[in-house]
Amino acid sequence: MYVCLCKGVTDNQIKDAIAGGACSMRDLRNDLEVGTQCGKCARDCKSLLSETLSASPAAAGMLSAQYVAA
Repeated sequence: MYVCLCKGVTDNQIKDAIAGGACSMRDLRNDLEVGTQCGKCARDCKSLLSETLSASPAAAGMLSAQYVAA
C-alpha cells in the first residue's frame, strides 16, 4: 500500500528501510524522502515506524541503544 503518494513510497519500502537500520523519522526522511513534500504521510510513517520497531526484538534493541548516554 502506498503511504507517501508524493514520493511513491510503499509500506514495504518503509519496513525495508527500518530493517536496514532506520529507527527514526529523520532516518526515513533521509532514506526515502517521506514527509518532505506535503507532509500528509508523516503520521502514517510514524505509526508504521513505531509498530515495526516494537514488533521486532532486534530493532527494539537498536532503539534502546540509541538513547544510551556516551
